[in-house]
Amino acid sequence: MFDPRDPEFLADPYPEFARLREQGEVHRHEGLGLAVAVSHSAASAVLRHRGLGRIWSDAQPAERFVSFNLLHRNSLLENEPPVHTRLRRSISAAFNRGHVERLRPKVGELARDMVDGLVARIAESGEADLLEQLAQPLPVAVIAELLDIPDADRPRLVPWSNAIVKMYEYGLPEEGRRAAENAAAEFAGYLRELSHRNPGEDLVSDLVRAGLTEDEVVATAVLLLMAGHEATVNVIGNGVSALLRHPAQWQRLLDDPSLAESAVEELIRYDAPLQLFERTATEDLEIAGFPVAKGEKIAALLGAAARDPQVFEDPDTFDVGRTPNQHIGFGAGIHYCIGAPLARIEIAAAVRALLEKTPNLRFAREPERRPEFVIRGLRTLPVSA
Repeated sequence: MFDPRDPEFLADPYPEFARLREQGEVHRHEGLGLAVAVSHSAASAVLRHRGLGRIWSDAQPAERFVSFNLLHRNSLLENEPPVHTRLRRSISAAFNRGHVERLRPKVGELARDMVDGLVARIAESGEADLLEQLAQPLPVAVIAELLDIPDADRPRLVPWSNAIVKMYEYGLPEEGRRAAENAAAEFAGYLRELSHRNPGEDLVSDLVRAGLTEDEVVATAVLLLMAGHEATVNVIGNGVSALLRHPAQWQRLLDDPSLAESAVEELIRYDAPLQLFERTATEDLEIAGFPVAKGEKIAALLGAAARDPQVFEDPDTFDVGRTPNQHIGFGAGIHYCIGAPLARIEIAAAVRALLEKTPNLRFAREPERRPEFVIRGLRTLPVSA
């Protein structure tokens, strides 16, 4: 079974996933302490089965992780019906006040301005880090607009998010656990202050008006940043890297920019930014014939599901025009990502801005990959144009 800390595996996990799929749809991973579903069908069943839930267990010792646990205990992602039903209905109502469409022009403007900065940096230094200039700041700027966070405070968001999400990796050292709790406490305190200001037209105000408690407003805002930032950064980073490794596909987009929408789906599928999503059995059940006892965990291995030849023709082929594209990168069932429409707008805006302003984009040096498994992404993406 794969070692999630092995650099060779992290560089390209997909051959190992293919080997596992050939042996069966679900496997016990002793190192992770849970079963993993590796086929598209089994992973989809994990995400949709009503006997499997997101059953939050406080990080231990609980007295040392008060803020981290509070954020997750009140999160849409970590709750099941009836709490989940109430939260999702209220949050959806807030989103449906037009926030996503309101931001569409602004997202395009932000992406173009950031690519202009990328081009200027390349002109000055011969290369630039696409993560630093575009992939990281774009989703943060969009979420900051959504929450109406003042410009002066926006640089604090990425360090908070990066520290908190490290807790989702396996075997995190104690130093990283302390950093996650400190970031959770600082971010929660900041958002509490934000929720007390005079109501405006921002999402935080709409969440307050929708009847969420203060803890739920804070947890929802943190979830939007962490999920929206981490996923979008890594789709753009992994996706642009894939485009540059497949110059014929980059040229297809240059020749036909209308393929940008289908390209977004392929960027999500081809090198999944979230590789694993855990669920806990609330009853004895089976997934693809594999028994899961009540209280046991099983995970959908999203990266493996995305390369399943039973669903995707030539799954290891990168195809920006792939249709249909039934990836489950945004999840499935009641926990389907509520921010998916906004994420698609951001990724498409980044791709279009790069096509328009950097048609000769290429690697300046080999990108450096982050050494984590669950959240898959790059540490650097040096490019020239």
